[in-house]
Amino acid sequence: MRPNLTENAKNYHDRMYPDYESALAETDPEFIERFDNFAFDEVINHEAVKVDDRTRMISLLAVLMGCQGIDDFKLIVPAALRLGVTPVELKEIVYQGVAYLGMGRVFPFLKAVNEILPREGIDPALEGQAGTTMEDRLEKGEAVQMAIFGDHMAGFAESGPEESRHINHWLVDNCFGDIYTRRGLGVADREMVTFCFLYAQGGCEPQLKSHIAANYHVGNSKDYLIRIISNNVPFIGYPRTLNALRCINEVAEEG
Repeated sequence: MRPNLTENAKNYHDRMYPDYESALAETDPEFIERFDNFAFDEVINHEAVKVDDRTRMISLLAVLMGCQGIDDFKLIVPAALRLGVTPVELKEIVYQGVAYLGMGRVFPFLKAVNEILPREGIDPALEGQAGTTMEDRLEKGEAVQMAIFGDHMAGFAESGPEESRHINHWLVDNCFGDIYTRRGLGVADREMVTFCFLYAQGGCEPQLKSHIAANYHVGNSKDYLIRIISNNVPFIGYPRTLNALRCINEVAEEG
């Protein structure tokens, strides 16, 4: 038995993986028939959830990092590069993951990218994208934090109880000063990526809701975020998708 794929599913699969056929088509043909037809036709061609290929791939890379889907991530990286994600954008997604997932969980993904890029004819030692120095990272981190969340974030680095104030300081100079000021990804893309990290790992609903509000603030609408989670249903599953949808609706209702 061979998987009976729709023409749309075959065409999209061929765009992602030219001249490649998964071994699962031999060992698990019934499963692959339903998965590929769902993921690569029914989902991506649903009029209410369409996004461009680059956006879909960026969100999928972040979701796979968030759920620790390293094997699928390795398969998606070459496809993402074919469908509009640049090598710089790819690395920026991975670097940003450290602030939200920790180096312990991101290291395998960074290692994978550095192994895959040479196979694609790309030197993994890319041009630097830093937007701050060690001297101005706090100042510029506060500026980008205020631009994303609002003016009420002024002075956040020095706020909170004395015993934990250092964490707020690190959020400003490290998370925002070291990461969000980097070139290679715009602020709207970075907030979408952070949203994907948070909803994919689960258990981060307070932070997720905060970054949903930040997405709205930088121009990523409720409709856009629903499109993002809808496109990733085949790879993240329904429970975390539904949790994200609940948070999206709650933040929209709260205004």
